[in-house]
Amino acid sequence: MLRITLRDGEALIINGALLRASGRTELKVENQACLLRGREIMTPEEADTPAKRLYYACMMAYIGEDSDKHRDEIIDALRQLMPTLEDIEAKAACVAFANRVAVCDYYKGLIQCRALIAHEQAMTSDVAAA
Repeated sequence: MLRITLRDGEALIINGALLRASGRTELKVENQACLLRGREIMTPEEADTPAKRLYYACMMAYIGEDSDKHRDEIIDALRQLMPTLEDIEAKAACVAFANRVAVCDYYKGLIQCRALIAHEQAMTSDVAAA
């Protein structure tokens, strides 16, 4: 059983349905479900870098109905991201992400993708500082 506490107004997606807490809310999820908490949800407008587009496509494959369509978007996003990666750790995270997605383990793919987003942000801040 998974216990989730939501703050007032916090969003939660369960099996594709967007829910929003009205007041402090505690939920108990007693069986298997695809869910994302507010901080894990990305809007299309926020997907403005290659790693974020990869995250968004993976998120949609995880919570959406047409995972084949989103899998194609994931492949396209991977093609855009891979050439930008120079760091061996980032490439390893990208391979780990691809391995998760290959077996349709999208939630763990999202976890890997957050590491790629952090790496991308670090690279961007390093370039801006130089």
